[in-house]
Amino acid sequence: MLKIIILIGGVSFMFAQANEIPKGFAYVEENIPSVELDIKYFSAHNFIGKPIDGYFSGHAILTTEATKALKKVQLELETFGLGLKIFDAYRPQKAVDHFVRWGKDLSDRKMKFEFYPSVEKKNLFKEGYIAKHSGHSRGSTVDLTIIDLESKIELDMGSSFDLFGRSSWISYKGIGVVQRVNRMLLHNIMLKHNFKSYPQEWWHFTLKNEPYKKYFDFDIK
Repeated sequence: MLKIIILIGGVSFMFAQANEIPKGFAYVEENIPSVELDIKYFSAHNFIGKPIDGYFSGHAILTTEATKALKKVQLELETFGLGLKIFDAYRPQKAVDHFVRWGKDLSDRKMKFEFYPSVEKKNLFKEGYIAKHSGHSRGSTVDLTIIDLESKIELDMGSSFDLFGRSSWISYKGIGVVQRVNRMLLHNIMLKHNFKSYPQEWWHFTLKNEPYKKYFDFDIK
């Protein structure tokens, strides 16, 4: 956290910048400088088609415990010329609420072709793609993939991030051998460094023994 000291009348005053985050959380890129960020919910390129509530920057925030574990993943990948790209990390509860409002509006389907072509929007809650609470809001869940560090190109995982449907399931077999191997690499290295996976999303991992069970709602700035 950056602090500014200003002298007024010979007295020093210390001010924290507006992007101060709660104790126990960290900006991932400050601790893992080589990580790539592509925070989808700060942009309009997501399943809703507009920036999401609570995302005022493209920073990635995680609990300090999750950040330390993720750094070990990055260091191991770097020995092979690979690294991590993060799509989402800590997610404010207000963002989840935004998802829920959108999910209930069955008339808004402008991003269906790209993000949920094989799933009816009315079934997104029932099939577990949208919920009223998300592990992301506890601060130890991260969505990511593996890239080539030199070219920054993502490894082919057989489906894109946030594609709702069976093709994004970790166990999906309707993809090529290379794509299955890439998923296995990501899955295995994350589990090795104390994360657990989510069967329906190859990109989604949560730190085991996450430090917080409550849901946070501070903005990403």
